[in-house]
Amino acid sequence: MPSMTLKVLLPFEVFAMETNVTRIVVETPEGSFGFLPKRLDCVAALVPGILSFETESQGEVFLALDAGVLVKTGQDVVISARRALRGDDLSQLHDAIEQQFLTLDTQEAAMRQAMARLETGFMRRFASLRDHPS
Repeated sequence: MPSMTLKVLLPFEVFAMETNVTRIVVETPEGSFGFLPKRLDCVAALVPGILSFETESQGEVFLALDAGVLVKTGQDVVISARRALRGDDLSQLHDAIEQQFLTLDTQEAAMRQAMARLETGFMRRFASLRDHPS
């Protein structure tokens, strides 16, 4: 039976390296998306959610993933994400996504907005000094 190799990469480590994977399901902006070994090569954006994969030896395994990207090339599937957690309890993984991944994304968006306001103010002040030197 054909299988895939799954590698989950985080910014500073290889989080998971799994062989003999027979099925992968991830969450994209358009909804859940499944991969089987003979699926055509593709790239998919991932949103914070649950990744599930299956192997003969482990059965079904669940990972909570932050936003990222998936690349399938041949039998290799590589996922790059900001954060990931492994667990057996789906409700705990969903809670972790809500509390850790989505909360941090909201905080990061607020920080970026504040930085954009500061940069805009600085650029206006700089343009004013350039146009009207003392």
